[in-house]
Amino acid sequence: MSEQMIEIQTKLYLYDLANLAKEHGFKADDNWEFSMANNAERISIQKNYFPTNVTKIVPEILLQVLNSVRTALKQSLAVKDAPDAQSIIADELNYLVAFNPKRPRT
Repeated sequence: MSEQMIEIQTKLYLYDLANLAKEHGFKADDNWEFSMANNAERISIQKNYFPTNVTKIVPEILLQVLNSVRTALKQSLAVKDAPDAQSIIADELNYLVAFNPKRPRT
């Protein structure tokens, strides 16, 4: 996949995050957490947290998009037990999900 595709996906995702944060009154200390998820995990996160931002991304560029988003938001890239490209495909991880753990759905 091309670098251009990664860049486009990253910009669109960041745009959506900014809009959601503004819409839902995020404060400076409200941070997004990210998860690469399969369909079942995506549904679970959406049931438990609000707001969430979910985007389906082809598995081949999912990790690069996640890292680009984290870099843009000045978040740490070091994730323990981060899946590699082969396990992303094997585990059918094709969603990038953002949520705020301080905002459980009530």
